[in-house]
Amino acid sequence: MNAGITLSIDAMGGDNAPDMVIEGLELAHSRIPDAKFLVFGDEVRLNALIERHPALAGCCEIRHAEGVITNEMKPSVALRSGRKSSMWHAIAAVKSQEADGIISAGNTGALMAMSMIQLRTLPGVSRPAIATYFPTQRGRSVMLDLGANVTCDAENLVQFAVMGEVFARQVLDLEQPSVGILNVGVEDLKGHEEVKQASALLQEANLPIKFHGFVEGDDIGAGTVDVIVTDGFTGNVALKTAEGTARMFGLFLREALSASLGSKLGALLAMPALKRFKQRVDPRRYNGAMFVGLNGICVKSHGGTDGLGFSNAIRASERLVRHGFNDRIKEDLERLMAQREREEPSIAAEDTAK
Repeated sequence: MNAGITLSIDAMGGDNAPDMVIEGLELAHSRIPDAKFLVFGDEVRLNALIERHPALAGCCEIRHAEGVITNEMKPSVALRSGRKSSMWHAIAAVKSQEADGIISAGNTGALMAMSMIQLRTLPGVSRPAIATYFPTQRGRSVMLDLGANVTCDAENLVQFAVMGEVFARQVLDLEQPSVGILNVGVEDLKGHEEVKQASALLQEANLPIKFHGFVEGDDIGAGTVDVIVTDGFTGNVALKTAEGTARMFGLFLREALSASLGSKLGALLAMPALKRFKQRVDPRRYNGAMFVGLNGICVKSHGGTDGLGFSNAIRASERLVRHGFNDRIKEDLERLMAQREREEPSIAAEDTAK
């Protein structure tokens, strides 16, 4: 747990890069002083920024990369023309095992495509998923997939459940996280065939997973389960709806507290409580979405975050590396596949008897 690690940084990805990235590195370094960073991007700009953050001089190695993947670039275009980019080189450092994980605030689609090409998927994983955690009434929960896979079959959802459960154990320090599949109702008869099949498979699986069953949209914020499993289309809609609703209520609260002299005085008296509320729902605290299922640690930071948010994405990556996240996934998936192999002969025998 105390061994030093090396993390690869795409310094040019994100709305406010590279300044935001270097600020995040300085904050992360103060919290994980044994970490080393390979920083890919414009060497001239990065050296100038490092000079203004002398604490990073001994832990950062700058590597020049002349290309930048823009937010507007399609993944197919990024794959064809982005082989000299900071993003490509940062991922390549993980592939060559120079680094233990990569963090980028750049184009999500391009990052996923480049990571798939270079890192491939773990044995037993057909599709990687995007997972992240966010606040609930009971603490924090994990949701996946958040947009990598628009459609999923039952096997994909089962794999997401396995990977999400490991994520919750390693990142949220939950001894036995509960897992639920997002559905239009909690009854077994509701939902499309894929979620019904996934539920049946998880109930039958001989895995150390506390499977709750189906959950609905209002269970996400309630924290009914620790891991919410869904396809990427539904997960992305749910995430963006939650983010938009949070911004709306924040706006309404600011308007209400500044509407009159009395409300302004009330806001002044309530300032300590308001600060605690703001800190609890601050999206920067939960920044860092993991591409689970890849044969390497890859964390996507929100493109519009600041240094504090990026530092939390770095810390999420560091935690996954130190806890052997991918090794735990391999163990659980191997156990699942072994169970399937044992069951297949008995199923075939039953079919023959019929």
